[in-house]
Amino acid sequence: MNLAQIHISISFFVLLFLWSCSGSPGKDTVEKDEYPSINPDYSGIVIPFNIAPMNFRIENEGSVFVARFQAENGKMTEVQSRNGDIAIPARKWKDLLEQNKGAELKIEIFVRDDEGWTKYRTISNLIANEAVDPFITYRLLYPGYESWKEIHIKQRSLESFREKSIIENSLVEENCLNCHSYNNTGHTESFMIHMRGSLGATYFYNDGNFIKVNLKTNELKNGAVYPRWHPSGKFIAFSSNKIVQQFHSALDKKVEVSDLESSLVLYDIEKNEIMDLNIPDKEKHMDTYPEWSPDGNFLYFCRAAALEEGFSYDSIYYDLYRVPFDQATRKTGAPELIYNASAMGKSVSFPRISPDGYNIVITLHNYGCFPIWHSEADLVSIDLRTMKASNMALNSSATDSYHSWSSNGRWLAFSSKRTDGLTARLFFSYIDSEGNASKPFIMPQKDPGFYDRFLKSYNVPELSTLEVDVNPGKILKSARGETLQAVWTGN
Repeated sequence: MNLAQIHISISFFVLLFLWSCSGSPGKDTVEKDEYPSINPDYSGIVIPFNIAPMNFRIENEGSVFVARFQAENGKMTEVQSRNGDIAIPARKWKDLLEQNKGAELKIEIFVRDDEGWTKYRTISNLIANEAVDPFITYRLLYPGYESWKEIHIKQRSLESFREKSIIENSLVEENCLNCHSYNNTGHTESFMIHMRGSLGATYFYNDGNFIKVNLKTNELKNGAVYPRWHPSGKFIAFSSNKIVQQFHSALDKKVEVSDLESSLVLYDIEKNEIMDLNIPDKEKHMDTYPEWSPDGNFLYFCRAAALEEGFSYDSIYYDLYRVPFDQATRKTGAPELIYNASAMGKSVSFPRISPDGYNIVITLHNYGCFPIWHSEADLVSIDLRTMKASNMALNSSATDSYHSWSSNGRWLAFSSKRTDGLTARLFFSYIDSEGNASKPFIMPQKDPGFYDRFLKSYNVPELSTLEVDVNPGKILKSARGETLQAVWTGN
């Protein structure tokens, strides 16, 4: 045998040895009556048929890992891994989901250790007939309150892992960026963001350009925040708030954000006019967090009693109200109590109504109007046909808040701190025709270990049907340009 033949023989036996140590599960596989440990937990959930590959890590002990994905139609897809990371081929995943709308997606997990192959209980997920909106916009920032550095407003494709910046505050002299909001829940490219600092103003984006507007007039006591576009696209309701922070020495609660006073104002975009929404008894109350009904004929909001001298921040309770709105005259009617949270010693924030107008989801917490620091904050759904409220099955023991409906009303995106109690991540839940929520799942990432390393929080998620085509550098030119002053028209 010559030297070349020796090398070939050695290579053959090396490959044969490696194959025998890995290979594929066979008849000698032992079945274990328990579910595999996978992270993120993509088990027992309802998923959109257009979601990006839901890559995960198998955390059971082993040296070789196999995941098999199969459904009624199409070919089974098998992924092998040496380190437990399961990266699903995008094209095969897309085809499998699209061919099996409304059917089960089964995931079989096999792990090989020194004793051989083990098969765990099969994971079963349901592929929904309804798509999730293909894009989501959110603000990324570190989960503190001391710094404005590295605040980004990003848009992510939920059908892939592509993410891009709409604006970064490093491009605008590190001004604070907040209050992004879409026109008509993202059915157009029109949106707005608010900036605080040296370039402070409200910036409206339309047809590829930013318009810088100063909504603060001499008559308006406080700035305009918490925007919600009217379904017509003609108006934006804002809350005008005086906001303060209280700092605590307690380990489990470092900061509390409170309103000292607030009222609702309306901005007429076409006329560049801002006015007070003259809601009855507004002098006796603090009104905040506006939300429009899908037909634009009702304005929902959160209302608390005006503060008295010597008030305690943990005794401020907001209830959910609504008023009729006349789109021709821009006038409101008498307020109607929708949800009496204060009677239970609770408080309401962030009302978001479903596209069909049947359900409104609120954040419920112990007090105040800023639940991001409240671990008890949960999402509650109110059926507006029966006025029955129910705690949603998607909640956790950590903060659940900042929610957004998909355009078809079948998906709810929300921000939750359930992974570590500190950083907010984006989760999605399927909402059925009765308003029931499925077990939520975290937004998929290409790298299954992404969330173990990523330190920033996701907040104010807004689902949208269209991708925003914007150059992040454009806003700086607008920021340094002319400012359009809004005109105050009173009531």
